[in-house]
Amino acid sequence: MAKATPVSPLAPKTYPDIAPIDGVRFSVAQAGIRYAGRTDVMLALLDEGTQVAGVFTKSKCPSAPVDWCRARLEGGKARALLVNSGNANAFTGKTGKEAVKFSAKLAAAAAGVPERQIFLASTGVIGEPLDASKFDGVLEKLVKDARPDAWREAASAIMTTDTYPKLSTRAATIGGVETRIAGIAKGAGMIAPDMATMLSFVFTDAPIAAPVLQSLLSKSAQGSFNSITVDSDTSTSDTLLLFATGAAETRGAPWIEKPNDRRLGDFRRALDETLLDLAHQVVKDGEGARKFVEVTVTGADSAKAAKRIALSIANSPLVKTAIAGEDANWGRVVMAVGKAGEAADRDKLAIWFGDIRVAHKGLRDPSYDEAQVSEIMKR
Repeated sequence: MAKATPVSPLAPKTYPDIAPIDGVRFSVAQAGIRYAGRTDVMLALLDEGTQVAGVFTKSKCPSAPVDWCRARLEGGKARALLVNSGNANAFTGKTGKEAVKFSAKLAAAAAGVPERQIFLASTGVIGEPLDASKFDGVLEKLVKDARPDAWREAASAIMTTDTYPKLSTRAATIGGVETRIAGIAKGAGMIAPDMATMLSFVFTDAPIAAPVLQSLLSKSAQGSFNSITVDSDTSTSDTLLLFATGAAETRGAPWIEKPNDRRLGDFRRALDETLLDLAHQVVKDGEGARKFVEVTVTGADSAKAAKRIALSIANSPLVKTAIAGEDANWGRVVMAVGKAGEAADRDKLAIWFGDIRVAHKGLRDPSYDEAQVSEIMKR
């Protein structure tokens, strides 16, 4: 029997206690898709009228489930989400498309909902056909067993090489009424912007129309899942879906139909925090990760330029090895800035490691102390 993968040293010490969100229920099962002795299928059931928004991989080789979800987003409504781990159903041609259709058909029949409102996601090995017949008979039990408090079970079922489940939750006020946001995610390899080998599913009871939900999600993803990297590789299966059941409307929350509605301010804040928290958890579970580093760039020509410079630093193998080896080699950061392809004034460049300035105005800082910086590197 293979040894269990050690849990990342960057894993959270505790998991959030997530209260049920009205209109959302979860169920998990072992379908034997790839893993023995663990759950590998997750079903989320959503009340009628649930709105949906999504952001997907920018890979030119998207998986069959990604294609399916993109086509279903136009309708703006969702009744169920079916996710499997162990097989990505990517680069599987006609067989992959047929597996997606069959999976959706089975899920729709089991849940008693329209097939066009079924959303699908798969994660795992690329290039192997997905045997969707393994869902047959499993889905009926999933529907029967679904419950509103199975957040951690849901997060665990979608894991592949992850070492811990990823969950986050926040509260937000809309029109004086409290609403809830909660999400789960998976990801440990192929972690690069746009978005990572990453699946994330976020749920809220806020009454927000699908077009507004899409606007909120697209913007929020830019500062979270589209700004993380571990290995600079972009997956075929990246999927981020946001579901809004609207249940808070029964408690007096207003129906939001315009993205510039001022009442969205607190919800936007809570969504940003939830996605950023989940994105950070994904990075901290990067395969073999022992360090979590944030790169901040100021003074660039634009936000786009700053992001490109930051990613040049974060993706540099030489910078990574310096960080992993706790080597205060700030010259590698200079190199990464210079090769980023964006405007950078060498003679004005300043570099900080934590709260210690190591370079200033194009030169090593006069007060530079390698021992102090080495202590920063050990964190």
